[in-house]
Amino acid sequence: MTDATMGVDLHPQHFGWSVDDRVATITLNRPERKNPLTFASYRELIATFRAMQDMDDVKAVVITGAGGNFSSGGDVHEIIGPLIELREDDDLDGLLSFTRMTGSLVSAMRDCPQPIVAAIDGVCAGAGAILAMASDLRYGTPESRVGFLFVRVGLSGADMGACSMLPRIIGQGRASELLYTGRFMNADEAERWGFYNRVVDADAVLREAQEMAHMLATGPTFAHALTKRCLHHEWSMPIDDALKLEAEAQALCMQTEDFARAYRAFVAKQTPVFEGN
Repeated sequence: MTDATMGVDLHPQHFGWSVDDRVATITLNRPERKNPLTFASYRELIATFRAMQDMDDVKAVVITGAGGNFSSGGDVHEIIGPLIELREDDDLDGLLSFTRMTGSLVSAMRDCPQPIVAAIDGVCAGAGAILAMASDLRYGTPESRVGFLFVRVGLSGADMGACSMLPRIIGQGRASELLYTGRFMNADEAERWGFYNRVVDADAVLREAQEMAHMLATGPTFAHALTKRCLHHEWSMPIDDALKLEAEAQALCMQTEDFARAYRAFVAKQTPVFEGN
């Protein structure tokens, strides 16, 4: 993971990684098992999204899955089995260590300054649905299904921030239904309810997600990072506090060269070329 990452040297072993023209693509790639997550892939994803803060040549991120599915969630044998052993050993600290680690992945994705675009096909379930939820934009296919399945294994829907984030995306009542029942949301519902930004054919979903990421990568990336930060932090803010935060954010953007570039381009009746500074 050294190409186009400005000194950041990572070597993920548990998912695919590529960089093309300032857009990084993460591919969950255990297609024979519908791309489940393991302890190791959790740790590598957390490290990667945290490292994004120092990847100056990566301006946007796409996350997708191989083989016609996004992700089936936590691996039954490699995660659920060991968690059952911790339960039988009455090891609450061990269980809490795992649940805090999974939450750290969502935190790392939200703290990552680059916009994240999810390209979702086939099964998107459990922790896989959380990865999609924690992304900034989501493109799905007609065949895709999204399920927050925790209740089906006797767990709460309160997992990895779902009770906080999902209602803000699709609404309280719809989120409540999905988290209480564990049923799958089909592509039509996902688009109508605002979970998907767009539904496109399976053979085009990754391409369209990458095209969106490339468009974002050519924009004022410092400003994009502040937009993402404000979108995240203003969820729990009173409007007066949000207004103060946004005033500070916009003043910072007005100090950038991209702001001046946009003005000069407007005066010259040209399209601005942003450089992210």
